[in-house]
Amino acid sequence: MKKMLITFILFLILTSIQTKTVSSYNSTQDSEELRLQDMLMLMLTPYIDKDLNSYYYPNILKDFSANVAPWKIEVIETKRVNSFRGFLLQITFEIEPTDGGHHIPVGKDRMTYEISPGPEVKLINHTHLKTYKYLPE
Repeated sequence: MKKMLITFILFLILTSIQTKTVSSYNSTQDSEELRLQDMLMLMLTPYIDKDLNSYYYPNILKDFSANVAPWKIEVIETKRVNSFRGFLLQITFEIEPTDGGHHIPVGKDRMTYEISPGPEVKLINHTHLKTYKYLPE
């Protein structure tokens, strides 16, 4: 029952987000779309954290693991893989992981996930776009 509820919530969220860049990333007002996007980010953040940490630590960051703040995730694209009303969905993000303590960005990445019934969340593509010079205070 819990898995069905999570799948249903993910479906609602993904179908409400446009297939273009979501303008709510820099929004200063609350909206239904922004709340749904924030719920999705909260649900997917553990998967994103895990995948980013396996990339950043210890290859790029040696003293700490990268951290993902849900408000630093920008939805770039969503799409259905298997036609109208199919439940195999993809979502692409641009993410700026931080140091976790002071929320100082350490890089920029583009990640695509496939979400399917179960729910199953699987990383399909990860492109590291930039590494920022980290200067702790």
